[in-house]
Amino acid sequence: QVQLVESGGGLVQAGGSLRLSCAASGRTISSLSMGWFRQAPGKEREFVVSISTSGGNTYYADSVKGRFTISRDNAKNTVYLQMNSLKPEDTAVYYCAGTPGWRLSQLASSYQYWGQGTQVTVSS
Repeated sequence: QVQLVESGGGLVQAGGSLRLSCAASGRTISSLSMGWFRQAPGKEREFVVSISTSGGNTYYADSVKGRFTISRDNAKNTVYLQMNSLKPEDTAVYYCAGTPGWRLSQLASSYQYWGQGTQVTVSS
């Protein structure tokens, strides 16, 4: 079993930056494809970005492309999400997710492991 714990959320002004971390325990994430999702109040959970096991392949939602960057450090069992040029519409709870295998997916149902989420609030 894998436990995922997100951190790094907070309140930031529009145009600012935050770096989210997702620390895993219970097993190595080197064999897991990882992703970030977010859920705003009253809305469904939406895909943000995914990264392959080695980090060599990534897939971004159009809404964050060019502003967010995902990375992973398998030695530290941690995945990161660097968020720049934040907008009020980025306000949401951000969730880290993982699933065995190399295939990238934007479907929440594809992910087996989930963290509890970290709140990101962007003020205008």
